[in-house]
Amino acid sequence: MDRQMVGSASKGRLQVEVRHHGASAVVTPAGELDHHTAEALREPLEACVEEGYARLVVDCSRLEFCDSTGLNVLLGARLKAEAEGGAVHLVAMQPVVARVFEITGAEAVFTVHDSLDTALVE
Repeated sequence: MDRQMVGSASKGRLQVEVRHHGASAVVTPAGELDHHTAEALREPLEACVEEGYARLVVDCSRLEFCDSTGLNVLLGARLKAEAEGGAVHLVAMQPVVARVFEITGAEAVFTVHDSLDTALVE
């Protein structure tokens, strides 16, 4: 796999790494995604779309918490990616994070994968 580290950002309890894999941008948030940390994820997601990576793969395996603000960041990224012909794929959600998507019904608007390898094959 051609996984190249592109960048990372940190804001308090959330760190975000971005790397490219072919036509996909793989964005890995680690920690807690909430009102205080949402910009740390929003900015790299939007930058990826602006750079031409409309296929965003968000690796949630290290995401420990996500509130409604975090959910809105991902929904906003989805709209921007789809406007450019892409999509947002979510990978390896922890049960506490998956529950937020389940309760709100947001799981229906994302493609969810069990593993990063599966998400990158498509």
